Amino acid sequence: RCLAQGSHLSGGIEGGRERWLFTPPTNNSCPLILTVCGDALYSIMPIKDSEHFMVSAFIDHRLDGVIRVISIISRNHLQPLYCVYCSTEQVCKTVYTDVQIHSDHFSFPYGASDVICKGKHMQDATHVLITTDKIDSANLKMEYLPIKNKVVQETFKFNFTVCISNLFGDYNNVLQFAQSMEMYKLLGVQHVVIYKTSCGPDLEKLLKHYETEGMLEIVPWPIDQFLNPSSGWNIKIHKGDIHYYGQLVTLNECIYRHMYQSKYVLLNDIDEIIMPYKHANLPSLMEDLQSAQPNIGVFLIENHIFPKTQFEESGKFKRAEWNNIPGVNIMEHIYREPDRKNIYNPTKMIVNPRKVQQTSVHSSLKNTGGSFLVPFNVCRIVHVRVPLQGHLTKEQLFVDKRVWDFEQELIQNVDQTLKRSGLLKPR
Repeated sequence: RCLAQGSHLSGGIEGGRERWLFTPPTNNSCPLILTVCGDALYSIMPIKDSEHFMVSAFIDHRLDGVIRVISIISRNHLQPLYCVYCSTEQVCKTVYTDVQIHSDHFSFPYGASDVICKGKHMQDATHVLITTDKIDSANLKMEYLPIKNKVVQETFKFNFTVCISNLFGDYNNVLQFAQSMEMYKLLGVQHVVIYKTSCGPDLEKLLKHYETEGMLEIVPWPIDQFLNPSSGWNIKIHKGDIHYYGQLVTLNECIYRHMYQSKYVLLNDIDEIIMPYKHANLPSLMEDLQSAQPNIGVFLIENHIFPKTQFEESGKFKRAEWNNIPGVNIMEHIYREPDRKNIYNPTKMIVNPRKVQQTSVHSSLKNTGGSFLVPFNVCRIVHVRVPLQGHLTKEQLFVDKRVWDFEQELIQNVDQTLKRSGLLKPR
């Protein structure tokens, strides 16, 4: 067996990937090459001899230091899975796993899952592999995941991180994206993460600007190279292998990725802005909410629709400078749909990632401390999109000009960003 006690580990960067070579003891001449997929290009890894995939691995200090592997599991092809975890101290061990498929999968055949590895000395492990064999075969190049969150942090690089779960198709809504990003900055967000499958050419330029600037982290998400992802949540309408381009996988991955990097994580879509209405910004909002609800780890924020088909009448934000910029101008859409009777108003979330184990889109599936629905008049989502109640006239909608409170800085910052991205030509 090539993963024997006394083997030696050496490695380095080769071709953009971390490569680790285990050299066994001299009485055993079958070295096993380990490729540790530290590069984000390898964010989805097939599990050999199965229909499943592994995504990323983390130590979960809340559960006695087990290794949690964020995974995509085929619900119709369940089988025993094993965990091979290795350290730089020459030791690899194989243990049984506990496969936890999340309860929200919207009936799609593939579901977001946690593969839990329990064993001794896991705190020393540096990389992990999920396998269908109890003992790995020798002379095979196996793909390993680096293990993250090895150390508990009490201070964080960011106060607020926004997780944008999916970007796919030829989405090219440049203006609304720039306005949202600049609004996040004004509200106190330091970091935005996008899981990107594809996008339109103009948005690509904008993404590169924000990535260079340092605010945006782009995680490549080539889910369409492995599965047939659905472009919606209703399997009867949008067929496919997995819900909405693997949204549930990326939301959970983002929480664990920022467990010890960010004090709070916002889980919302690319066209949604979590907007405080009684506070100037998110830090002052969360200071008040957390002091009033000290144990709560999940704050639910109501989603409210601002139809992009209804324009404010003065036209003062219909700027000639933006005429050739593709996308929606949120400054022009100040009319908000009323709540619908007897219909659930979906929520998005601001979470303390250290109190969340599993999340869905609109609520947390497993957390400690419980959830709190933030009152509508304190904070709500500004969601400019196609109407849900298209039959309503302008007079039946509510006027909501909260975005205008930021107009001076917002317009100036959006213009500057579009120029630096090469999308707006300087005068």
